[in-house]
Amino acid sequence: MRPRGARMKDYLNARGRRILGALDEVSSAYATSPAAVALAWTMAQPGIAAPIASATNVEQLRDFSVAVRLELGAYARAKLDEASKPDA
Repeated sequence: MRPRGARMKDYLNARGRRILGALDEVSSAYATSPAAVALAWTMAQPGIAAPIASATNVEQLRDFSVAVRLELGAYARAKLDEASKPDA
């Protein structure tokens, strides 16, 4: 297992699955990748000047380019905001 993947199980809890489901739904609606949606949504958050992301291949780098141009509508942002709320 790669070093980044070692802690993945820590995030695959109920909240993580909600976020992944919302990313799948929104990315399908916008005909793009979940990674592009995640970056676009992160960049749309108040107080975030620049998200930190890395790419290990050209396909991932293309997602960055898509994310910069992707304007998520109110429904998509609300869907992702709701899914990412911490569990009580």
